[in-house]
Amino acid sequence: MAIIQKGAISFGLVYIPVNLYTATQDSDISFNQLHKTDKSRIRYKKVCAHCGKEVEAKDIVRGFQYAKDQYVVITDEEIEKIKTEKDRTITILNFTSLDEISPVYYDKAYHVAPQKGGGKALELLRQAMIKTNRAALGRTVFGNSEKLLVIIPREDGMLIQTLLYQDEIKEISVEYEKPKVSEAELNMAEKLISGMEEPFEPEKYKDEFQEKLKALIDDKIAGKTVEKPKEEKSGKIIDLMEALKESIKKADGKKSAAKKVAARAPKARKQA
Repeated sequence: MAIIQKGAISFGLVYIPVNLYTATQDSDISFNQLHKTDKSRIRYKKVCAHCGKEVEAKDIVRGFQYAKDQYVVITDEEIEKIKTEKDRTITILNFTSLDEISPVYYDKAYHVAPQKGGGKALELLRQAMIKTNRAALGRTVFGNSEKLLVIIPREDGMLIQTLLYQDEIKEISVEYEKPKVSEAELNMAEKLISGMEEPFEPEKYKDEFQEKLKALIDDKIAGKTVEKPKEEKSGKIIDLMEALKESIKKADGKKSAAKKVAARAPKARKQA
């Protein structure tokens, strides 16, 4: 796995050399844009607005417009030159509870691994954060921008989640009325939530629509006609209390079925 960034975590006077690795990947099916008439790929060219000629990547530089049609060129080397050791270091600002951070601030996730000589200090930090049930807020420079981030201890290592700044968060644009709910409705909703509660097991969840999309592509390659699947009847209930009651019945039935399957599983293994 490629290292995204080399740096260090600064924890008081403790300096922990670490490497960051991307923690997520895009597994969605990707499409190319084609010309409708002959199915040829559409290519995008980078053209100079002044001379009209196509420009190669090696001839493109970064420029900041400080007045109309007036630019100053900034190179990667110049950006790296102004960075200090502090900029390259993940400086822990303070510790907090993860509950204090709204999910709307989360941006990108990175795995953290120690560089040579940093293993014990990183493990000490991880265990101390788990024991105190705390995450760490910090900041560092990625590329040409300073990032606010949260360091999250996990049983299998450490995770860094970059955060958006307050001015990057949009307020809800539509005001909506919050109708009054009765105590009986609230109790039913709580019962439904309890009935649907399960531990988070990420391996159970798959992108089902991607499977449908793959099947569509296979059918098209095989020259088959794409058929619209039959819609399942939703059985929506207009009355809120009735909808809650029926939902609780279904949740209870699902849990009972799961318990029966779990009870039979050990016997099946024993017989095998």
